[in-house]
Amino acid sequence: MNELEIFNQFGKGELIKAARTGNCVIYTRVSTKEQADNNMSLTTQKKACINFAEKNKFSILGEFGGTYESAKNDERKEFNRMLSFVKKSKEKISYIIVYSVDRFSRSGANAIYIKEQLRNQGIHIVAVTQPTDSESASGSLQQNIQFIFSEYDNQVRREKCIAGTREALLRGEWIQATPWGYDSVRVNNKRIMTINKKGEILRKAFEWKAQGVTSTEIQERMAKLGAKIPKQTLSHALHNPFYCGLMSHNALEGKVVQGTHPPLISKELFLQVHGIMTKDRSGGYKCKMENEAIPLKNFLRCDHCGCRVPGYIVKKKNLWYYKCRTKGCGNNVSAKKLHERFKNVLEGFAISSDQWEQLVGDEFKGIYRKLNAEKENEASILRRRISEVQVKLDRLEERFVMEEISAEQYAKFQVKLKEEKAGIEKELQTSAQTVSNLEIAVKNLTNFARNISVYWGSAGYYEKVQLQYLMFPEGISYSKKTDECRTKQIDPALLTIALLSQSLGNKKVGIPDLKISYSDLVPRAGVEPAWK
Repeated sequence: MNELEIFNQFGKGELIKAARTGNCVIYTRVSTKEQADNNMSLTTQKKACINFAEKNKFSILGEFGGTYESAKNDERKEFNRMLSFVKKSKEKISYIIVYSVDRFSRSGANAIYIKEQLRNQGIHIVAVTQPTDSESASGSLQQNIQFIFSEYDNQVRREKCIAGTREALLRGEWIQATPWGYDSVRVNNKRIMTINKKGEILRKAFEWKAQGVTSTEIQERMAKLGAKIPKQTLSHALHNPFYCGLMSHNALEGKVVQGTHPPLISKELFLQVHGIMTKDRSGGYKCKMENEAIPLKNFLRCDHCGCRVPGYIVKKKNLWYYKCRTKGCGNNVSAKKLHERFKNVLEGFAISSDQWEQLVGDEFKGIYRKLNAEKENEASILRRRISEVQVKLDRLEERFVMEEISAEQYAKFQVKLKEEKAGIEKELQTSAQTVSNLEIAVKNLTNFARNISVYWGSAGYYEKVQLQYLMFPEGISYSKKTDECRTKQIDPALLTIALLSQSLGNKKVGIPDLKISYSDLVPRAGVEPAWK
């Protein structure tokens, strides 16, 4: 034994890990449905990965993927199954072989994080078409850059796709799957849509709905005529302006455009279905004035069946009610009672005192600055640059006084430095204006939050509706059985106020117990806050 070996017990640092095995797994993925359908991309990926493994004398212990996996969702079933396998396998896995880095993940930051987690366990990602030595520092950096550029490339393609989609829609061309009730054919390389037999029956469904027939009964009538339609599909169709000749799409950013396809129904009938148009005595149609007594109609959903809830009046008592139209549902509540319940919900987001208003305002500004730390950092850099330029000006003046430079040189560089300083100060002023606007915005927000129920109660019909959707974009649902209001989405600002109020000690009846950290600005997926 070497005389120094006995001292190894006092050594620092980890022992070099045992040599890596030649065990590997293969992961393949396609990101478009078309690629999955023709299977060409998957075949190419798999073949290249197998050839690479054989060439390097790797033992393939598993093959994963091989299905359509959306690049937008990193919680892929096959992907997670593969990760679980390589981490828990009894036989040590040293490599995950993919065709290219974008086949592993197109989310650059997430891919880098997962890569580092795997690397700590001695598992390395090998891209067949982008070979790098990921075990070295430079190789790991190169692979990280590849992940980032893969995400960038994906975003660029997505933007181009959205732009192309928007242009087609603006021309009146529907470019997605053919809606229920239509057939699509190619004529001279142009897509033509025609109404089929199911569409003719769906036209009757719109007419029945305008007459007040429930969706369940409409389904039954359509089935008897030979057109079975799922409840969700029917609901989507009845709310889709495509059937009256118009088109709505996320790429249009909230706008509705005229389509070139044949309309199934008239625009008047579509509006009539949604209670916006009514037939007058002359036989024509006119816009139906919204009733101030029921501002929650259609904004409100039935908690039992999910349908939008309209309102009605009991004329003998002159009392308004909200009632679900689904047959046998029985979810019925007086408008007065529900409005009081809704006001109580709003009170749960209110700030009750000047003390809490100041604290919440300060927290808001802190959150804003935290989320905009980059901009704050930019302002700090600008201030530092101003100081540096000023030092140069002072030094320039010193040199002139000491006759180290001529008057001509002094004038020349002074103008240049002052222009540079003025430009930086202008940038900083813009940044300061943002901070000033923040103060005003926070003040207006906390003001609004302090009197939120009052604002809603005193607003006109359309202002009420706007406020409702501003606060709860997906509306609210009501259950008569539990006397609860629920929502799936809350305006981030209001949610933050509620969470901060709770955190600061303003706990009172009506404040929703969301059971999430106040540091979160939006509710987590699946959160459905409920208020009694």
